[in-house]
Amino acid sequence: MTAAHQGPGGRDTGAVYQELRPLMFSIAYRMLGSVTEAEDVMQEAFLRYHRAVASQGEPDSPKAYLSAIVTRLCIDQLQSARARRESYVGEWLPEPLLTGPVTLAGPAGPDPAAAAEQADSLSMAFLLLLERLSPLERAVFLLHDVFSYGYEEAGEVVGRSAAACRQLAHRAREHLEAERPRFDVAGRDRDELADRFFAAVGDGDMEGLLALLATDVEVHGDSGGVPPSWPRPIVGREHVARLLGALGNQMRHAGTSLEKVEINGQPGALVRSPDGLLAGVLSIDVSGGEVRTVRSVISREKLRHLGPLADLSQLLGGRRAQPR
Repeated sequence: MTAAHQGPGGRDTGAVYQELRPLMFSIAYRMLGSVTEAEDVMQEAFLRYHRAVASQGEPDSPKAYLSAIVTRLCIDQLQSARARRESYVGEWLPEPLLTGPVTLAGPAGPDPAAAAEQADSLSMAFLLLLERLSPLERAVFLLHDVFSYGYEEAGEVVGRSAAACRQLAHRAREHLEAERPRFDVAGRDRDELADRFFAAVGDGDMEGLLALLATDVEVHGDSGGVPPSWPRPIVGREHVARLLGALGNQMRHAGTSLEKVEINGQPGALVRSPDGLLAGVLSIDVSGGEVRTVRSVISREKLRHLGPLADLSQLLGGRRAQPR
């Protein structure tokens, strides 16, 4: 941001930026499923806010003002992104977001139940479910159900009445409730299972994987259409164990390593080349003490925000893991 301007209350735009940036990013990322696009929207929103303060003074509620700009920019972007999503080669997954206690706290504060709700709303599974909603439904649902905006407040943000927002949120819940993902709560049992899973992948241990995978486990991959890719979901314990075992053997042969992290509030790992460059991201959903879903993102466009990238084709030497 450029030089700060003070509003009537004496706060400068820099202070407002520091205070509201986490919330604005949280809204934009959940709306768009893209770290890069969320950052762009947020920067544009704060630029508009800065200009408004410079010319008119600080608005009565910077939060309401910025929420409206961010949300409306996201709605516009989602409407224009529909055609791009339909023509996307292979499966589309959200851009992975590294998360942790600070990121997840957001407006929820220290309340563990609220923090868990925030984590669930960040999951890739939930972001993919949000894709089924219209942009306006998504906005109202997130503002009210995830970020605790009142219906009046949400209505001011999206330019609708409180009654209309109540209906939009109700419709969104009906679409989402039956298929809303349920996860094992973060804790020692889930973390130990994740440790065993990533160790088994790294070792190419098919037997170890079979013991951890749900019967109907699924693997989803997003490569942006660039090999190696899995254009369709791979389903079933045997198929997935073979695939991940083969992938682990490839990775070990290439000298890569798995760095355990939290991805979108769920257990995950960064795939690192021997020289420490990022080659891909893996994340898992754990429910009922089993791995239910595995997601792999190697699309370079979706990993750039996480750091320098490895040349995947060179790293794997043209080989790819195939389900059998």
